[in-house]
Amino acid sequence: MGYPRKLTRRFRAFDNFAISFTIINIISGIFSSFGFGMAAGGPRVLVFGWIAVSVMVLFVGASMAEIASAYPTSGALYFSAGKLAKRHRGAWSWYTGWLNFVGQVGGTAATGYAAATFIQAFLAMQWPSYQVTEQRTVLITAVILLVQALANTYTVHLVAVMNRISVWWLLVGMVVIVVVLAVEPSHHQSASFVTHFVNDTGFTNALYGGMLGLLVTSWTFTGFDGSFHMSEETVRATVNAPRGIMRAIGYSAVTGLILMLALVYAIRDYDKEAGAAAPPVQILVDALGTGTAKVLLLIVIGAMLFCGLANMTSNTRQIFAFSRDGAMPGSRWWHSVSPRTRTPVKAVWLAAACSLVLVIPGWWSHTAFTAVVSVNVVGLFLSYAVPIFLRLRLDDFQPGPWHLGRWGKVVGRVAVTWIVISSVLFMLPHASPITATSFNYAPIALAVVLLIATVWWFASARRRFQGPVSYGRPDEVAAMDLI
Repeated sequence: MGYPRKLTRRFRAFDNFAISFTIINIISGIFSSFGFGMAAGGPRVLVFGWIAVSVMVLFVGASMAEIASAYPTSGALYFSAGKLAKRHRGAWSWYTGWLNFVGQVGGTAATGYAAATFIQAFLAMQWPSYQVTEQRTVLITAVILLVQALANTYTVHLVAVMNRISVWWLLVGMVVIVVVLAVEPSHHQSASFVTHFVNDTGFTNALYGGMLGLLVTSWTFTGFDGSFHMSEETVRATVNAPRGIMRAIGYSAVTGLILMLALVYAIRDYDKEAGAAAPPVQILVDALGTGTAKVLLLIVIGAMLFCGLANMTSNTRQIFAFSRDGAMPGSRWWHSVSPRTRTPVKAVWLAAACSLVLVIPGWWSHTAFTAVVSVNVVGLFLSYAVPIFLRLRLDDFQPGPWHLGRWGKVVGRVAVTWIVISSVLFMLPHASPITATSFNYAPIALAVVLLIATVWWFASARRRFQGPVSYGRPDEVAAMDLI
């Protein structure tokens, strides 16, 4: 790909799959967004929406996997955008990289904040006198980011081991939660409950309310580009990276549906639980009792912490690669690699610091924080769409060993269409009446990011950034390898 090798190839096929599976993280995604789905469509959209969106995400993943096989680098999306563009390669690469950067940082921040929220819920259950505050949530998030940064500072081998553990934590944890919810409660909803529809969004149009409920699944299925970003540290990356993407999405789709059904059928008092501060926690308490609910809550918290760790790892590799091509302020700092650990340590701490900056508004306003991290999903999926769109414009695309053959363009068109639709949904109002508290600030936040990137591009970047950099011929690059 034109770069000297600085990162150690320690990720095996399972490790590459593990990072995307952990970032998708069905337990974290479903538990953190289930309450929104109870108001926007109810069980019908939670279950059948999960199935429909999972299929759409498989199209996105397949298109990304084909590109990952052709361009297996840490730069991933922005690198491939620069290579696939017919003209203005620097601009395509620039915007893709910044959308991906903002989405990655938002994902790391959002996951840490969600974990802090559930930790406080656990503390309040364990010690009723404990006062849950926004300030404490921010402080706990800061500690989580610190620990995750320390873990990412050490060797790639440690991160790989943690991701292997996380896969089994997720799978075993999911089985435990599902079995307990299936066996323990004295009452379950009837089979027809899965068709129950609810629209408590405040909007009179039921179709619109139900479409908003699709965001539950979309929120969950983000971050599978992690396998792409870890390409330079994965053995046989042209095959293992695309397989990692597809396996992570496929396994998450199946296991997530099982977990979703378990939660839906465990609902007892719909209105009470939908109106609770943390609806899935209230479902566990009502169905299982406080003691068992606390044990399962620990599984959920652990899953969220693993998710945040994998998020930061992927975030760091994107920063490393983007800086390697001189696209970030202080690039020479962020793409340096520790000679001892063979990891981009400075990029790790930049990822942690940027995530903390996004969390800080939560000290005063949860709405402000939610608005900022909503850019996570829109930023990521738009960065997914750009290289897929550019690949559709090429008639001479050179695929890698893993490819879709004659179906490549068909799958790509479906993927781009879905990304456009889901991105619009994320930026539309999510509750009515629309007030300062309920207003969806995501489009404003995204517009600010794109405005800054545009001003920066025309002010200076376009004169020095021409897209991915080549360090020379293959033989010259090989001579530069540090390993």
